[in-house]
Amino acid sequence: MQHVQTFIGHYNYFITIFLMVSGLYIVIARGNMIKKLVGLALFQTSVYLLYIEPGKIIGGTAPILDPAFKVYSNPLPHVLILTAIVVGVATLALGLAIVARIHEAYGTIEEDEIFAREAQE
Repeated sequence: MQHVQTFIGHYNYFITIFLMVSGLYIVIARGNMIKKLVGLALFQTSVYLLYIEPGKIIGGTAPILDPAFKVYSNPLPHVLILTAIVVGVATLALGLAIVARIHEAYGTIEEDEIFAREAQE
Protein backbone atom coordinates (compact mmCIF):
# COMPACT_ATOMS: atom_id res chain seq x y z
CA MET A 1 0.00 0.00 0.00
CA GLN A 2 2.91 2.33 0.76
CA HIS A 3 4.28 1.84 -2.79
CA VAL A 4 0.95 2.87 -4.31
CA GLN A 5 0.88 6.05 -2.24
CA THR A 6 4.47 6.82 -3.28
CA PHE A 7 3.55 6.31 -6.93
CA ILE A 8 0.46 8.50 -6.65
CA GLY A 9 2.47 11.15 -4.84
CA HIS A 10 5.04 11.31 -7.65
CA TYR A 11 2.83 10.66 -10.69
CA ASN A 12 3.92 13.96 -12.25
CA TYR A 13 7.51 12.69 -12.48
CA PHE A 14 6.38 9.52 -14.22
CA ILE A 15 4.39 11.56 -16.74
CA THR A 16 7.43 13.76 -17.31
CA ILE A 17 9.67 10.74 -17.88
CA PHE A 18 7.10 9.27 -20.27
CA LEU A 19 7.02 12.52 -22.26
CA MET A 20 10.83 12.62 -22.31
CA VAL A 21 11.17 9.05 -23.57
CA SER A 22 8.41 9.63 -26.14
CA GLY A 23 10.12 12.73 -27.50
CA LEU A 24 13.49 10.98 -27.66
CA TYR A 25 11.93 7.99 -29.45
CA ILE A 26 10.31 10.25 -32.04
CA VAL A 27 13.61 12.04 -32.69
CA ILE A 28 15.51 8.77 -33.11
CA ALA A 29 12.96 6.55 -34.86
CA ARG A 30 11.33 8.88 -37.38
CA GLY A 31 12.76 9.87 -40.75
CA ASN A 32 10.41 12.78 -41.37
CA MET A 33 12.12 16.00 -40.33
CA ILE A 34 8.92 17.71 -39.18
CA LYS A 35 8.19 14.75 -36.90
CA LYS A 36 11.73 15.01 -35.55
CA LEU A 37 11.12 18.67 -34.70
CA VAL A 38 7.86 17.75 -32.95
CA GLY A 39 9.75 15.09 -30.95
CA LEU A 40 12.40 17.65 -30.05
CA ALA A 41 9.71 20.09 -28.87
CA LEU A 42 8.11 17.32 -26.78
CA PHE A 43 11.48 16.47 -25.25
CA GLN A 44 12.15 20.13 -24.46
CA THR A 45 8.75 20.49 -22.83
CA SER A 46 9.41 17.49 -20.60
CA VAL A 47 12.69 19.06 -19.48
CA TYR A 48 10.81 22.25 -18.61
CA LEU A 49 8.41 20.22 -16.48
CA LEU A 50 11.29 18.40 -14.82
CA TYR A 51 12.76 21.72 -13.67
CA ILE A 52 9.49 23.38 -12.66
CA GLU A 53 7.98 20.50 -10.67
CA PRO A 54 10.32 20.70 -7.66
CA GLY A 55 10.46 24.51 -7.86
CA LYS A 56 7.04 24.97 -6.27
CA ILE A 57 6.87 24.42 -2.54
CA ILE A 58 3.42 23.72 -1.14
CA GLY A 59 2.54 26.50 1.25
CA GLY A 60 5.44 28.60 0.02
CA THR A 61 5.10 32.20 -1.03
CA ALA A 62 7.07 34.61 -3.16
CA PRO A 63 10.47 35.44 -1.64
CA ILE A 64 9.41 38.77 -0.17
CA LEU A 65 10.58 39.06 3.41
CA ASP A 66 7.64 39.33 5.76
CA PRO A 67 7.37 38.09 9.33
CA ALA A 68 4.00 36.52 8.50
CA PHE A 69 5.60 33.96 6.15
CA LYS A 70 8.02 31.22 7.09
CA VAL A 71 8.24 29.17 3.85
CA TYR A 72 9.38 30.69 0.57
CA SER A 73 9.48 29.32 -2.97
CA ASN A 74 12.59 29.71 -5.08
CA PRO A 75 11.85 31.74 -8.25
CA LEU A 76 15.09 30.76 -10.01
CA PRO A 77 13.76 27.58 -11.75
CA HIS A 78 10.84 29.54 -13.19
CA VAL A 79 13.11 32.28 -14.50
CA LEU A 80 15.48 29.76 -16.07
CA ILE A 81 12.62 27.90 -17.74
CA LEU A 82 11.21 31.14 -19.12
CA THR A 83 14.56 31.75 -20.80
CA ALA A 84 14.69 28.12 -22.00
CA ILE A 85 11.23 28.45 -23.55
CA VAL A 86 12.36 31.48 -25.56
CA VAL A 87 15.45 29.60 -26.73
CA GLY A 88 13.33 26.54 -27.55
CA VAL A 89 10.91 28.57 -29.68
CA ALA A 90 13.83 30.14 -31.54
CA THR A 91 15.42 26.72 -32.08
CA LEU A 92 12.15 25.31 -33.40
CA ALA A 93 11.70 28.27 -35.76
CA LEU A 94 15.24 27.84 -37.09
CA GLY A 95 14.65 24.11 -37.51
CA LEU A 96 11.47 24.75 -39.49
CA ALA A 97 13.30 27.25 -41.71
CA ILE A 98 16.05 24.71 -42.39
CA VAL A 99 13.47 22.01 -43.18
CA ALA A 100 11.74 24.40 -45.59
CA ARG A 101 15.07 25.07 -47.32
CA ILE A 102 15.84 21.33 -47.51
CA HIS A 103 12.42 20.76 -49.06
CA GLU A 104 13.16 23.41 -51.69
CA ALA A 105 16.52 21.83 -52.51
CA TYR A 106 15.54 18.13 -52.48
CA GLY A 107 11.75 18.10 -52.90
CA THR A 108 11.30 15.95 -49.79
CA ILE A 109 11.77 16.07 -46.03
CA GLU A 110 12.32 12.33 -45.56
CA GLU A 111 15.88 11.51 -44.50
CA ASP A 112 16.02 8.20 -46.38
CA GLU A 113 15.10 9.82 -49.69
CA ILE A 114 17.65 12.62 -49.18
CA PHE A 115 20.42 10.13 -48.31
CA ALA A 116 19.52 7.98 -51.33
CA ARG A 117 19.63 11.01 -53.62
CA GLU A 118 22.99 12.08 -52.18
CA ALA A 119 24.41 8.56 -52.66
CA GLN A 120 23.40 8.61 -56.35
CA GLU A 121 25.23 11.86 -57.02
